[in-house]
Amino acid sequence: MTTAPARPADGTTPAAAPATATAPATGLPYAPPYQSYVYAYPHKTAYRALPDRPPLRELWAGEAQHALSLYLHIPFCEVRCGFCNLFTRIGGPDGLTTAYLDALDRQADAVRAALDEGARFALAAFGGGTPTYLSAAELERLCDIAEHRMGADLRAVPLSVEASPATATADRLSVLAERGTTRLSLGVQSFVDAEARSAVRPQKRADVEAALGRIRDAGFPVLNIDLIYGIDGQTEAGWLHSLDAALAWEPEELYLYPLYVRPLTGLARRGEAESPVQWDARRLALYRAGRDHLLAHGYQQVSMRMFRRAAAPQAGVSEYACQTDGMVGLGCGARSYTSRLHYSFDYAVDATEVRRIIDDYVATETFDRAVVGRAMTPSEARRRHLVQSLLQAEGVALAEYRDRFGSAPAEDFPAELAEFEARGWLAGGADGAGDTGGALRLSPEGLAHSDAVGPMLFSPEVRTLMAGYEAK
Repeated sequence: MTTAPARPADGTTPAAAPATATAPATGLPYAPPYQSYVYAYPHKTAYRALPDRPPLRELWAGEAQHALSLYLHIPFCEVRCGFCNLFTRIGGPDGLTTAYLDALDRQADAVRAALDEGARFALAAFGGGTPTYLSAAELERLCDIAEHRMGADLRAVPLSVEASPATATADRLSVLAERGTTRLSLGVQSFVDAEARSAVRPQKRADVEAALGRIRDAGFPVLNIDLIYGIDGQTEAGWLHSLDAALAWEPEELYLYPLYVRPLTGLARRGEAESPVQWDARRLALYRAGRDHLLAHGYQQVSMRMFRRAAAPQAGVSEYACQTDGMVGLGCGARSYTSRLHYSFDYAVDATEVRRIIDDYVATETFDRAVVGRAMTPSEARRRHLVQSLLQAEGVALAEYRDRFGSAPAEDFPAELAEFEARGWLAGGADGAGDTGGALRLSPEGLAHSDAVGPMLFSPEVRTLMAGYEAK
């Protein structure tokens, strides 16, 4: 599965550019457009074990807690797709999901006790894995943990939930709709059966269409459909065919993902079918075809990946701002953010290691300390703000940046922004002076290269930590 406001990690260090290649239009060194999907900064592979294991109560003391985000992670799927390197387990012995929810309940008690009495949640999400792997009764319990243990009013705040076609059953969808889900995200990836098989995703288009029918019948305000481009054997005609099949359901949102082949995944064991530069060119061509197709059909581009139908409701509208506000993550694959520390549990992709981490989580009785994480310095906070903002089509609000940091992005990151400008990736110049809205924005070509822009903004310290991470 993929999709959600707070997504699991890609799990790799950004790729290095070929030493002798150059970008034809600029003469600058070639920058591979698909280095890493940066949904959060710093990357989880830059986290390390925290020797002092700080108490959560100390971490959250003094933090703004009026508009927190809540994320509950369910690390189970019915199958593992060939491209998947997410933290997830395929199935499990009898009783494991119950034991996992018991542990989630214990963790919620500990985390809630560490927060202020008046802490309030402005946004919630269930991700994975596949949350709808849980039964309808277990989904009820998951919602109870979010509401009764954590105090999140799921019917009053945006709630996003991920699902797969096979697990989007009527009883599960009924529970989610009744408990206030505003956004249901379905991982489809392709409507072409041959492409799904090529991506090692065992599904039939008929089953996907049936699931979409049940989702629409359940009445969620926002339907998101995930699609992937760059699958082996995928043509532009096949890609547009999948887009048209998705558009027939008039989804409020569409996410278009480039295919990545990561270590320890099924596709990685197959070997490469084409050279990296050829694959980059094919993915870029498919991206542009998909982007233009959606723009022509009345969708607005929110980021490189996200497209929203014009005038569609926005399930994520709230006062929560990912650049500044905190996130509380529950579950062994979730991360949490305070202004001083990002923290989580151990991370793995290999099936044996994932099982070990889940078993350790289930056996844990006390969750009152942070285990793995990365301290946030003022410099890293600036980078995080820039990354989280610049990769959105609306860009970095310069006045907001100056109010928070007392400087401008061009002052803090002159070399990086100068290079982006030289490559044609900025719409209004490195200082944003050419933008009438007072923002620093990526150009259309910059948005197309978002998976290069993000990694190029990583600090040297984070790059070193990521390079030293041992995949498992």
